[in-house]
This record gives sequence, structure tokens and C-alpha cells, in this order.
Amino acid sequence: DHESDDDSYEVLDLTEYARRHHWWNRVFGRNSGPIAEKYSVATQIVMGGVTGWCAGFLFQKVGKLAATAVGGGFLLLQIASHSGYVQVDWKRVEKDVNKAKKQLKKRANKAAPEINTLIEESTEFIKQNIVVSSGFIGGFLLGLAS
Repeated sequence: DHESDDDSYEVLDLTEYARRHHWWNRVFGRNSGPIAEKYSVATQIVMGGVTGWCAGFLFQKVGKLAATAVGGGFLLLQIASHSGYVQVDWKRVEKDVNKAKKQLKKRANKAAPEINTLIEESTEFIKQNIVVSSGFIGGFLLGLAS
């Protein structure tokens, strides 16, 4: 008398839902139009510049931290290997890296249509909000240089 498990649940395709319901629709409203219609040019440049500078500054700091961690880990591995604590099978490492490269290429080819859609949507968003986007890019470059 119980329904089967398949009948009691509705299947929701999240990829299709995400394509139809973009995050900026929730933030700006479905028919909000470009940001240029809401704020003055100076305000848009300042908003884009400040957010871009913050993003660039954080990107620089995180990049330095990641490079330090990877470089430090490699240095410690070399010291341990040279001291005899660790023996690295470099042929096996090379084999695993090549295997990982092949898997990444396969996944990249499968993801290409979704990436192209994302790029097209991002390009359209940037075109509609060119003033904010240019302020963001300028601020991002300044943040990297800070």
C-alpha cells in the first residue's frame, strides 16, 4: 500500500534551474536593466573601483600565500629526500601526473558548453554595465599593485 520511493520525490535538475535563475536576478530584480540606469557615472566608477581594489588586493595576498605554501612544501620535500628521510619515486609521480592531465582534458571537453554559456552571459553583463566593469578592472589592477 506504500508508494515506491521514486513516486514520492520530484527530481529537480539544478543545472537547468541555475541557467534560468541567475544570481543577479535576485540581487537586481528580473527587469532591473543595467546598473547604469540607477546610479551616476561617478558613483559607478567609485563602486567598481573600490570593489576591484579589494578583490585585487585579496587576490595578491592569497596568491602570495599559496605560492609560499607550495614552494615551502616542495623545499621541505627536497630537504627530507636529500637527508634520506623520504624517497620519492619520480617515475611514479610522472605517471600519476600524466594520468591526471588526461582526466583533466576529458573533463574540460565535457564542460566546454557550460563554460561557453557562462562566458557569453558574463560578456553580456559586462557590456550592460561597462562603467562599473571598467572601474572594477582599474581597481583590480591597482589592488594587485598595492
